[in-house]
Amino acid sequence: MEELDKEWELVEYKFIQLTKKKPSFNAILYLIGVQELGKGIKTYSKEEKQDIMHIAICKLLSFSGYYELEGYDQDGWPHWKNIKTLPKFDLLEQEKVLKAHIIEYFSIVENENSNL
Repeated sequence: MEELDKEWELVEYKFIQLTKKKPSFNAILYLIGVQELGKGIKTYSKEEKQDIMHIAICKLLSFSGYYELEGYDQDGWPHWKNIKTLPKFDLLEQEKVLKAHIIEYFSIVENENSNL
């Protein structure tokens, strides 16, 4: 089994421990977006949910230098700027890149929390 797959299973396992169900890829992206938005879990409109997913993807792709945080609007929503052209990924490659960055994201979060 590839290292990425093993680490991804660990991320899924941690979610299962917390929620008692296996998360979808989109559910993980949504959770990251909510975390990065910083407004907590509440009811969001369909458009806001799409924006939250976009926040997560930009945050994750910032690890590879594709995006950088530009700032926050008056409502506290982060805005990202594309600073490097994204390569043409097929769906499988896209998922692998995002999974690797999700693993990295949760590793960073765990390290920050262990330093508290």
